Order: sequence, then structure tokens, then C-alpha cells
Amino acid sequence: MATKEQKAVQLSEIRETMGKAKSCVLADFRGMTVKEATDLRNQFRKAGVEFKVCKNTLTRIVANELGIQGLDPYLEGPTAIAFGIEDPVAPAKVLTEFAKTTKNKNFAIKAGVVEGKVITADGVKALADLPSREVLLAQVLAGIQGPLVGLVNVLQGPIRKLGYVLEDLRKQKESA
Repeated sequence: MATKEQKAVQLSEIRETMGKAKSCVLADFRGMTVKEATDLRNQFRKAGVEFKVCKNTLTRIVANELGIQGLDPYLEGPTAIAFGIEDPVAPAKVLTEFAKTTKNKNFAIKAGVVEGKVITADGVKALADLPSREVLLAQVLAGIQGPLVGLVNVLQGPIRKLGYVLEDLRKQKESA
């Protein structure tokens, strides 16, 4: 049984982490082996994601303090939370990939929180399917670059035609 001081410490840890996180993904981790848990923690570490097993009541208190509505139905049974501090998509990608590869049939993604809004497990999977930030930036830049290249070609057209006319005039004067 945790004392009031221990609960206060846990509450402040959850509050601090959830407050600075860009996203959170809640998962039911029942039946995970030690090896699976270690592998998952290593994947989280590589992705810059914090992973904690949290008491549902403490998570509920913090969610209400932070103004996150609609999380209560997902706070049943054992809950682990992956916090995306830098990259909001990283926890969803890691947990979705883990859910696909694990042999543990009890493991399940419950829900997620992105920018203070609760999303379902399907929403978490959709978030995981998004391309990486670098790919999205490349796509945006390509979209911006295309019309600019076209504009440059259009603006160069008259200059190019003038060059052709001058070259034709030079050839005519040489032949005359």
C-alpha cells in the first residue's frame, strides 16, 4: 500500500510528464514477458519516448487537472502510458509496431491523447501510419517548389525566344 507521500510523488511525476508531453498513448500491458518489456523499453528509449506504468486514479486526477476530457473510460485495468515528449507520433509508431509483432494476445492499445484531445485506439493507429516529420516537410517543399520551377520556366520563355530571334538574325546577316 502506497503512503500519501509516495502517491504525491507519483502524482507530481505523472503531472510533470503529461504536462510536457505532446502526446500520450495508453496501453494494456497484461501478460508481457520480461523480455518483451525490455525490448519495448529499448525501442522507446531509441525513439525518445518516456514509458511509465501509472495508477488509473492518479492518471485520472492529472487528466482532469490538465483539462483532458474523455479519458476516464480507458482508465480500467492495468495501464501503461507512453509519453511523446519531442515527437508526438513516436509513441503511436512504437506501440503499433509492437502490437503487430508481439505474440501476447492480451496487449492492446487503449487510447491516446494528442495536444490535449483524446483519440481512440483506431486514431492511434492512424497517427502511427502518418509519414515522419521529415517526409512531410519534404512533401511540402516539393509542393512549393513545383510552381516556382514552372514560374521560372515561364519567365525564361520570352528571354529564350529573344535569344533564338537574335541567333536567327545573326545567321541571316552572316549568310547575306
